[in-house]
Amino acid sequence: MIHQYKLGGYNIVLDVCSGSIHVVDEVAFDIIAMFEENTREDIIKAMCDKYADREDISPADIEECYAQVESLKDSGKLFAPDTFEPMADKLKAKTAGVIKALCIHIAHTCNLNCSYCFASQGKYHGDRAMMSFEVGKRALDFLVENSGSRRNLEVDFFGGEPLMNFEVVKQMVEYARSIEKEKGKNFRFTLTTNGLLIDDDVIDFANKEMSNVVLSLDGRKEIHDRYRVDYAGNGSWERIVPKFRKLVEARGGKNYYMRGTFTHANPDFLKDIQQMLDLGFSELSMEPVVCAPGDKEELTQEDLPVVMEQYEKLAELMLDRDRQGKPFTFYHYMIDLTGGPCIYKRISGCGSGTEYMAVTPWGDLYPCHQFVGEDKFKLGDIWQGVTNTDIQQEFASCNVYARPDCHDCWAKLYCSGGCAANAYHSTGKVTGVYKYGCELFRKRMECAIMVAIARAFGDNK
Repeated sequence: MIHQYKLGGYNIVLDVCSGSIHVVDEVAFDIIAMFEENTREDIIKAMCDKYADREDISPADIEECYAQVESLKDSGKLFAPDTFEPMADKLKAKTAGVIKALCIHIAHTCNLNCSYCFASQGKYHGDRAMMSFEVGKRALDFLVENSGSRRNLEVDFFGGEPLMNFEVVKQMVEYARSIEKEKGKNFRFTLTTNGLLIDDDVIDFANKEMSNVVLSLDGRKEIHDRYRVDYAGNGSWERIVPKFRKLVEARGGKNYYMRGTFTHANPDFLKDIQQMLDLGFSELSMEPVVCAPGDKEELTQEDLPVVMEQYEKLAELMLDRDRQGKPFTFYHYMIDLTGGPCIYKRISGCGSGTEYMAVTPWGDLYPCHQFVGEDKFKLGDIWQGVTNTDIQQEFASCNVYARPDCHDCWAKLYCSGGCAANAYHSTGKVTGVYKYGCELFRKRMECAIMVAIARAFGDNK
């Protein structure tokens, strides 16, 4: 399977199963498009007819180009067969029973009342609650006990708003550090926060202990304050931006990223990214809203062309900023064309429900944070482990080849089948696909590949 497109002045050909990416001239682009469905003679004749008025392209050039395409196919870099499907279940089986990451719901409550919040303002369709240190300690022990020979373990402090339970966060980190050497583990912590409770103590602690900090900012003040309001209805932009700037400056280059959400109100999200850049932030993400079908914030089909254009303009902005010596990172455009994720990750995805789980304040286990509060998906708890083996097996079988809608998609080995939660909330099945999200993902990948090509070639078309 191949995918061809033109963007940024490049003719790009992606060979899906080999992972090869080719930047070609017009003749090669056209020959590749005809290659599998036509004979050599018909292709060369069609090219000679099409380029008859081009003095710089001779029949001999066309024949040579055809031979080069043929050579690429023979070497497995074009039209490579898909040999991965038989591996899908076997690869997943190799990591069965091994957990590498937990999303710790340290606080099922929040000091903001965001209207688009998928977690129902941090309550996850249940009661407000704070995780005790005893539950948090047991969650860390559970992770260690079920991590097998893995050394590096990931823990994300999530909410609600985790800083509303900051003392327990600190206690848990202290405990984890105290057992690292004995257990032969290395904990990497992440904190996701809306910023209202950031102070010097939080900044010092985060910069010492957090491998990454995720900061929620929706960009423009008018957009941010439309949704991210407190319970009195007041916007939070003015209160959090100075705190975010102080924290990022103090991190001294350590990982962070600004995470924004765009909705039906701001499909022109590039303006929000520009606002973040103007504030001095350079590690950025803007995510499409996750909400119930029919919600007033839901992205619509009418928004789709706008969003697609924004992704292309974002790619142009990134290259322009490169030329100015002011580069920035956009989370969804981070792609490695030379190494990239291993085939296990390409097939199996995020590992929700198997390698990755969410822990509620009560110690219940769910496949990920987006399933928390949905009783059907409760896997068990941190004392007894996974007891709902049927649901876990459903997630264990959830690879890109388990999704019929992914079969003919050129991006399947980049998205690994997409988000199981989005699929479930869109189709009622974790093996379904969120088709709107698929369109956005494919456009992001086209743009990400183009940016990587431009950087590799020094932006010289």
